[in-house]
Amino acid sequence: MLKPSMLAVIAVLAAVTTLAACGSDPYAGREDRIADRTYETMRLAELHSAAIADPLRPADEVARDQFRHPDRMLAFAMIGPGDKVADIRPGAGYFTRLFARTVGETGKVYAFVPNRTAERENPRADALVAAYPNVLRVNGDLNTMSFPEPLDVVWMSQEYHDFHIPAFNTDVAIMNRAIFNALKPGGYFIVIDHSGRAGTGHTEVQTLHRIEGASLRAEVEAAGFVFDGESTALVNPADDRTINVFDEAIRGRTDQFVYRFRKPG
Repeated sequence: MLKPSMLAVIAVLAAVTTLAACGSDPYAGREDRIADRTYETMRLAELHSAAIADPLRPADEVARDQFRHPDRMLAFAMIGPGDKVADIRPGAGYFTRLFARTVGETGKVYAFVPNRTAERENPRADALVAAYPNVLRVNGDLNTMSFPEPLDVVWMSQEYHDFHIPAFNTDVAIMNRAIFNALKPGGYFIVIDHSGRAGTGHTEVQTLHRIEGASLRAEVEAAGFVFDGESTALVNPADDRTINVFDEAIRGRTDQFVYRFRKPG
C-alpha cells in the first residue's frame, strides 16, 4: 500500500500532467519565450548599430560617441521600430538622428522645441525634419506640451536642470505631469543629466548646471511615474561635481545619471 505522502506526490504529478494536456502548464513554452526575448534583443542591437552608423550623422557628433555611449543609451531606452518618441529640446539632434533611424518608417520622432528658445533652435530642428521624413518639429510651452499622438518614449538629455532656471518660467511639477499625460500606459520617460552633489537638490542648476539625482527622481515620481531603472554608462568618478559643466576641464565628460521612469499601465 502506498503511503499518504506518496499518494500526494502522485496527485501533484497528475495535476501537472493534466494542465500540460489542456495547455495550461505554467512552464509551457518557457524556452520559446526566453528565445524570443533574446532574439528581440539581438534584433534591436542590430537596428541600433545601424542607426549609429548612419552616414548622415555629422563627424563632430560621431566623435562624441566615446563619451555618450549611444549603443547603451538606445538599449536602455528600449527604442524599437514603430515607436513614437519625443526628444525634448533636441539641440543639434545628436539623439534625434539615432531615434529616427531606429523607429523607421512606421515610427515618428517629435523634436520638441520650447517656445522660449524657438527663434534660436527651430532652424536646427527644421534641418532634422529635412533630413529625416519621420521627424516632426513641435513647438509649445513646457508646462502644457502635447503631441499629435500618444508616445512610447519621452527623452530628455541634459535639459531637465535648465527648466528649474527662473528664466524658463516653467513649473517642473506641471511639466512632469504633462509628460506623464503624453505617454501611453507603460511608456517611458528617460532623463539624462549632469550629477550634482548629494544634498544640493536643484540649488546649482544655474551656477553649475547640475542637479542632484535623488531630487530629480523625487520630482518625477511625484507626477505618477514609477522608477524603472538606471544606467551607469555615463558615470565618471573623476568628476567631483563642484565645477560648471561648461568648464573645459570637464566639459563633455561630466558625471551623469541616466534614469528610466515608467507610466503605470
